[in-house]
Amino acid sequence: MGLKVTALAESRLEKLKSSMSSKSRMKLWMIRITTSVLIWICLVQLTILGETWGPRVLKGWPPCPSHESAAVLAVKSSSEVPARVLPPKRVYRNNGYLMVSCNGGLNQMRSAICDMVAIARYLNVTLIVPELDKTSFWADSSEFQDIFDVDHFIMSLRDEVRILKELPPRLKRRVELGVTHTMAPISWSDISYYHNQILPLIQQYKVVHLNRTDARLANNGLPMEIQKLRCRVNFGALKFTPQIEELGRKVVRILRQEGPFMVLHLRYEMDMLAFSGCTQGCKQEEVEELTRMR
Repeated sequence: MGLKVTALAESRLEKLKSSMSSKSRMKLWMIRITTSVLIWICLVQLTILGETWGPRVLKGWPPCPSHESAAVLAVKSSSEVPARVLPPKRVYRNNGYLMVSCNGGLNQMRSAICDMVAIARYLNVTLIVPELDKTSFWADSSEFQDIFDVDHFIMSLRDEVRILKELPPRLKRRVELGVTHTMAPISWSDISYYHNQILPLIQQYKVVHLNRTDARLANNGLPMEIQKLRCRVNFGALKFTPQIEELGRKVVRILRQEGPFMVLHLRYEMDMLAFSGCTQGCKQEEVEELTRMR
């Protein structure tokens, strides 16, 4: 009797183990099936998203920014100006380097800068940031970056012409040694003059320095794209430094608060006084000095 009970217990235990093993295998298969279904659903969703967003990217939606595009976000010229995306860099075969020394007053120098950017673009050369006149009657030691936002000037025109703050070291040493070509271009010249006369010199010497730039490019008969570029430089690229712009805003605030009139000293210089021929109120020594200046 005892043996029968033991055998029956062992039989039931085997059946129980077999049942538990069967349930474990079933749970494992259920987990595998559920995981496979979830992975399939995710793949379907990703495919749908790809089909939804893909055409929009092709239609002009911007892709994720790369290192290049992230690096070309415009630098704010002041805290009040929102950042913007810079134009794409223009890639071209560089024919050489153009250095310019602008002469005259600020208005003449500004016009000359517009001309030189247009010329550099037309000749496919690299422009070095222009040098401003320091030797005339103005006796002003200001550099380009003291008046204009030089980084904005360079980056805002990057889709038209390459502009550097200074020559590469190898060419800079050549200029210091005098191995360059310096000249004053003919006044009111057509753009073809620069292509036929100046470009061969740049290709020969690698660097050409134009030491006078006032009224050196004709106003009439220019290709439309050249004139558009001159206007773009004048009204977009030549932006005053944040300090000067803040001074302008301060003047506007004073005018709005105190009234519509303000006394402004326009730097009436010695050469202007000399060529006016007026000597009223001057001492004899001053009259003689003005005469010598004329």
